[in-house]
Amino acid sequence: MANDIRIRRLDLGRFIRPPAETGGPHPRVEPVLAYLVRHERGLLLFDTGIGTGSPETDAHYRPHRRALPAALAAAGAALADITLVVNCHLHFDHCGGNPLLAGVPVLVQATELATARRGGHTIDALIDFPGAAYTELTGEAEVWPGVHLIPTPGHTDGHQSLVVRQPDGTVVLAGQAHDVASEFAADHLARHAALDGLAQPLPPYPPWLDRLADFDPRRVLFAHDHAVWEPA
Repeated sequence: MANDIRIRRLDLGRFIRPPAETGGPHPRVEPVLAYLVRHERGLLLFDTGIGTGSPETDAHYRPHRRALPAALAAAGAALADITLVVNCHLHFDHCGGNPLLAGVPVLVQATELATARRGGHTIDALIDFPGAAYTELTGEAEVWPGVHLIPTPGHTDGHQSLVVRQPDGTVVLAGQAHDVASEFAADHLARHAALDGLAQPLPPYPPWLDRLADFDPRRVLFAHDHAVWEPA
């Protein structure tokens, strides 16, 4: 039953985002986080960590990788236990462990997969590896009872987030829909200001926040921030 769903965060390493990408004068060290969802239907893995890079990519981001098998073992699981993979998007720091899970279905938005296959989007070897088994989606999907995929474009056109209903409230695995929890909080407040009818100018917010709000999330978790958003 949906009441049995449990979520475990996995630490898959870190990388250093250069100042040109942080919006400030300094680099920023960011974690690489994945999430293991235990459900009566099996084990769902949301993102798979940093993959084998190129010399240029590694020089740019200086990643420290934690092996996916070790992270799973710390959570009481193994590669062979994974039933389903969901990638929020296909950049190398989110789909890097996919080749270790050959044959396991990977749910991805069709737009995201098409973009990745055009090149210049990620590490190509992480996409069409031997045994890659994609299920392409074009919008929302209920993956398992109580588990929904919602398109959240912005970071990439095909970005998606996972909504998980639990007894103590809904959890959103937001991936990189926002880089950090404070950015999500700012957009959440901007949406409420607009709904309250406050006069313009007001900051814009992603339209998909309206859809996430339908699920009344109690917690929102991110791929590159240990902080957790919770409503006031």
